[in-house]
Amino acid sequence: MNVAGRSFGTRPSPGISIILVAAVADNGVIGQEGRLPWRLKSEMAHFRALTMGKPVVVGRKTYLSFNRRPLPGRTNIVVSRDPDFMTPGALVAPNLANALAAARADALRRGADTIAVAGGAEIYAATMALADRLVITQVHLRPSGDTKFPNIDPAIWSAARRTEHQTGPGDEAGFTVVEYVRIESTVPANGVRPGD
Repeated sequence: MNVAGRSFGTRPSPGISIILVAAVADNGVIGQEGRLPWRLKSEMAHFRALTMGKPVVVGRKTYLSFNRRPLPGRTNIVVSRDPDFMTPGALVAPNLANALAAARADALRRGADTIAVAGGAEIYAATMALADRLVITQVHLRPSGDTKFPNIDPAIWSAARRTEHQTGPGDEAGFTVVEYVRIESTVPANGVRPGD
């Protein structure tokens, strides 16, 4: 199903937050030729738990890299500039504004308080200024890759929680999950961020 028509802005309703969810190698790499350059079964379970029951916004290439499409138990909203792109079981939006508007409507319908943004690099870069939290899995590898996560500016983001995970069955490496929150002083007095 395509989501088109007028945009309702890029910020969700009050009470609905935007979180960026990403697995990032120690060297900043998040992908290689459209795929994850590692195998981390434990991290996939973390991702599933974090996003279950929420609308998930992704770019087309990221969506097509998923082993299982659509992601079950979540409304999959795919951003694609290709007007002919359709995929069973997911909503397709022509731009990020429409995707976030559809995600907001879905979150309200579900009673969810969060919209999860799950990549790729362009989508992360475009939503960084709108996000309330970042949940970053720091993968303790340094793979080669052609895609990197945007820089996390310490003047804007503060690490609020950190959880270490040892290498488990089906994991190529250990990892650390870091939750970043926006530093309050980076939100203007009127509460409106760039892009609002």
